[in-house]
Order: sequence, then structure tokens, then C-alpha cells
Amino acid sequence: MSPHLSRRRFIGVTAAAAGLGLVPFGHSAGAEAHLVAWQGQTMGAVATLQVHHHDRAVAERLVEHSLAEVRRLETVFSLYRTDSALVALNRQGVLVAPPSDLVTALAECHRFWEITGGAFDPTVQVLWSLYQDHFSKRDAEPQGPPQAMIRDTLERVGFGQVRFDANRIVLPQRGMGLTLNGIAQGYVTDRIVDILRKGGIESSLVDMGEPRAMGTRPSGDPWRIGIFDPDHPDQIHDTLEAVDQAVATSGGYGFRFDSEGRFNHLLDPRTGTSAHLYRSAAAVMPTAAAADALSTAFSLMPAADVAGTLHRIGTGQVRLVTASGERLTLYA
Repeated sequence: MSPHLSRRRFIGVTAAAAGLGLVPFGHSAGAEAHLVAWQGQTMGAVATLQVHHHDRAVAERLVEHSLAEVRRLETVFSLYRTDSALVALNRQGVLVAPPSDLVTALAECHRFWEITGGAFDPTVQVLWSLYQDHFSKRDAEPQGPPQAMIRDTLERVGFGQVRFDANRIVLPQRGMGLTLNGIAQGYVTDRIVDILRKGGIESSLVDMGEPRAMGTRPSGDPWRIGIFDPDHPDQIHDTLEAVDQAVATSGGYGFRFDSEGRFNHLLDPRTGTSAHLYRSAAAVMPTAAAADALSTAFSLMPAADVAGTLHRIGTGQVRLVTASGERLTLYA
């Protein structure tokens, strides 16, 4: 991947084609569903939405409602929009009367920060900026930023320092910043699932950067979600069958600061270094936000710690491809 991409990580998950065709909806004899589909981008990621419904007008309204919600949430979470609430928070260090979705997302971040022992940490944004600034220079030292600069930057990393409630969000240190790219796409996907369910949809595959299967396919079969091969991103190396589950994949192949790939976007908030334990880490969880956050954190954790975290959560599975190419599947 080109180091000029602004994407936090390449999404290594795609819906298998067999799950996306026009199929009968429900069990009504002779009834045929209308398919209304949309594909575009949300927060830098390719996104898709497909709604099957007997009434095309209903399906179209649900898609329109969903896309309006996506646009609204981008004004909250996006790092690419200068008018977003998150950009304002990073610029000012404080945000009074923050959007409720931002507070809710931060509460989820805190939960995953605790569950993973600090491996999931949205305050790594300052580390991203450090590496981006370093490698954007023509004469950049290939060994990366000086260790002294990394140590200094780590003083401004630590989600435990962030204070937030419904009234205000405070970044206590000057220069701190948050990125919600490790959870926002999953959060948005979950919100769209809520909208579709309230609209009477029981079967769909929603992907706002992270795919989440609603129920089964209309035929009654599980949805099939393919995981890209980290060494050959145009090929699928694994396929999952999903019913009411979400899948997210993280890997250092998604964004590299340098041409050799020694420094990637998966930055460890505890050491300031890039992740190299795995070629990819795929998390299967009941919600897209959980899968999103945990795939990021698990990329930084030894397999034994991943297994222990899964046991504490009590649900889900993780598929790892180690640096040596070994494939591991861990269950709660």
C-alpha cells in the first residue's frame, strides 16, 4: 500500500460474492424481494449497504435514512473533516456539550482499553503524527524517529488521562489527540444495523468499513465473509460463516510509513513501536464496534494474552496469521 494513503488501515474483509445476490426475502410463496444497494466511502473506507424488502420504496427510504445517519456521524468522528467534533476536540483540548455519540464511543473505548490492558488506546494519534511527520521528510532517517522523541511523545499517550462525561471532554495535556479510527467504523455499522432492525429488516449484511451480518441470509443460510490474504490482498485465504456477528481484520500491510514496511500504522501505545507479531488479526464479535476495537488491540498482544482476553469477554473468536505464517484460531 502507498504510504500516501490517509486510511488508518486497509480493510481485510469482504463479503463473499455468494452472499450478496438478489434472493427471495422471507418465506412468502412467490414473493420476491427488491434489492436496493449502495456503495461509497465513509471515513476513508469503502462501505456497502444492501437492503432486501418486498416494498422497494421502503427499502429506498431505509437506505436514505442510513446514509443520512452516516453523514451525521462523520461530523462527529471524522479526522478528515475540519468541522467534525473530534477535530475540534483535538484542536482545542476540550469540548463542551459534546455530541452524545462521541461520549458513547469514548465509553466503549474505555471498556476496550481496560479489557485489553491498554493495548487499545485512541490517544495513539500523537504517535501517528510523529511517524507521519518524520517519514514525510525527503531526508528521513530510515531507522525512524529518534528514541528521545518517541519517549517524549509517549508522555502524551494514555487513555486513562482523558476525562469525559455528558458535559465535557478534556484532554489534560497540551498536544494530546484522539483517533477513533479503531472503533468508529464499527460504531457506524452498528448504528445502521439498529436503523434497519427498527425498519423491520431482519436479514442484511452491513459494511460501513467493518461488516456485520444481520441474522441469516434471506435463504436461511449463514452469510459468508471472506478474509483477504495479507500477502496477496487480491485473494481470500479464509472464509467465515456468520449469523448475527461482525468481523474486523487488522494488519500492518494496511498502511506503512516507510517503503520497507518496518513502520506501520498499528502503533503500540505502551512502547511507541509498530506491530509485527502477526500478518493479520481477525476478530469475530457480536458487534462491529467490538470486532473493530479488538482486532486492533489483538494485533499488539501475544496469542496467550489474546486467549485470556477472549476468555474474560466470554464470546467471539480470533483468527491470527503469525509473522512466520502460522494460522491460529482462538475461541472464547
